[in-house]
Amino acid sequence: MTGRHPIAQRTGAVDATALAPRVRASWQRSQEYGVSVEEVDPVFSGAYDKESLFFQCGQEVLHDLHRTLVGEPVSLMLTDPVGLVLNRLSGDQQLLRDLDAVHLAPGFSYAERAAGTNGLGLALADRTPTVVRADEHYSLSLCSYTCAAAPVIDPISGRLEGSVNLTTWSESSHELLLALAQSAASNTASLMVARAHGRFPRPAPRGEVFRVEAPRLEPGAGTLRELSTVWREALGKVRDALAVGRRVAVVGEPGVGRTTLVAQAFRDLRPRDRILAASAPNPADAEAWLSLWTPELAKQDTAVVVRDVNMLPAWVAERLHALLVEAAPGAVAGVPFAVTADTFEGVPAALTDLVDTVVEVPPLRERPEDVLPLAQRVGLRVRGREIALTPAAERALHDHGWPGNVTELVHVVQRAVSAGDQVDLRHLPADVLSDTRRPLSRIDAFERGEIVRVLTRPGITMQEAAAELGMSRATVYRKVQQYGIRLRPS
Repeated sequence: MTGRHPIAQRTGAVDATALAPRVRASWQRSQEYGVSVEEVDPVFSGAYDKESLFFQCGQEVLHDLHRTLVGEPVSLMLTDPVGLVLNRLSGDQQLLRDLDAVHLAPGFSYAERAAGTNGLGLALADRTPTVVRADEHYSLSLCSYTCAAAPVIDPISGRLEGSVNLTTWSESSHELLLALAQSAASNTASLMVARAHGRFPRPAPRGEVFRVEAPRLEPGAGTLRELSTVWREALGKVRDALAVGRRVAVVGEPGVGRTTLVAQAFRDLRPRDRILAASAPNPADAEAWLSLWTPELAKQDTAVVVRDVNMLPAWVAERLHALLVEAAPGAVAGVPFAVTADTFEGVPAALTDLVDTVVEVPPLRERPEDVLPLAQRVGLRVRGREIALTPAAERALHDHGWPGNVTELVHVVQRAVSAGDQVDLRHLPADVLSDTRRPLSRIDAFERGEIVRVLTRPGITMQEAAAELGMSRATVYRKVQQYGIRLRPS
């Protein structure tokens, strides 16, 4: 390495004015990450869960695409959300050997932080389809390639699942490369939606960054406004504070809608802006977390919500404080910024001096009038049309204590409407239909579930229920009282 500045060394051989602003910004980040200009230093991250819905659907789409590209010097790859290469398909053995030499292979990371400016790394960093050609790569060892990549975003949750990347020689690249990557990414997302029924999605990595878009389930996206007075009051406090440039901490129990509240306030004030919500990372992922999303702070028309800051390690909170202070001079009236936490006392000391306003979101049990509107909205989103709640189901939902708050309600309604457009008691889980205060053993929970299942069958009598359960009527009545089962008829 010469004594020249890394950026100067690269731009000396490239017309810097010809670089797209996104590429130039990526070069700057690559330098800050300490990426080598000369070659890609291998960062091996290891294996990946190949049973995930994303991997299985993406693998199928890439195999289909690969069959149409027989004989073409193109390598097709999937990556996870942080740039780990998951697989690789190509019929060109020389291309594969050369990609091995630069560590663009399964198990290695090609995030910007690891490999500098490259197609898949930039597509993930900016969450947008990207092509990086020849000398646009930060590392000189990659300048003989052209890489086109498109992020795969779950259209339901908005979660970034990973990317599709197509790499070829720079001299053989063609304009269709990016279009093929975009098509494969779109087909992967569509296939995931089609096959998601009945499967639990792979948990998102802690610290993932995602956008809160307008057409979303949550009230915070502006799709549902007729909620309780206490919700509207909290929303007004957040909106008023953000409108005058204050930084807000929204506190409350997990699942109450803290991020949703901030998002709705931001959306009311800045309807066309992006809203980035970053979850607290696992300590081992903190460096990558900081590098993945903090470049967004300097972008105009971007608001930031950092969730669950009570889970941030102290040193991460200190770094975040420094990054926010540095970003503020380049943004209009500072970075639009909010945090969420269980309590304000849980906010790390390094961030408390950035907070001007604290707003508490009451738990769902203290605003029961929100339960049915939220349930109807969840049903509409899942079914694509209005759902019907029987009076008994409405009472059960309204009377439940919702210890898991809105998150629990969403899961309950999603399952309840999976079989049809009408929800009755028999579609609700035993937890919602009982008031058991003591922890239940697995045997007790199974027994309670069986009693609820039988008693919620339409038209069944207590005598018939007792016979099916193998109990006397007196025992059934006693068990109903013991488990606090609430089964008022429709």
